[in-house]
Amino acid sequence: MSERTVKIESKVGLHARPAALFVQTAAKAPMDVTVGRPGHDPVNAKSILAVLGLDARHGEEVTLRAEGDGADELLERLQRLLSQPEPESA
Repeated sequence: MSERTVKIESKVGLHARPAALFVQTAAKAPMDVTVGRPGHDPVNAKSILAVLGLDARHGEEVTLRAEGDGADELLERLQRLLSQPEPESA
């Protein structure tokens, strides 16, 4: 299993457009992908409602996990999305 801890740099946190781009990127992967805040259960990173429900804000850290072929590459793409002050297209 691959895992990364990432600081959210978007000013709106993991909400609205950044969340949509994050979920779209995760949904393209054939493996299970989760995202979670410290002290909380991880959620399905392919579910917009679950990701929005995290209420992850600017400056907070989240943990990304994926298992399978291409997991490291996927987590790298997701990390890049979360590490940007302003979201780009997926």
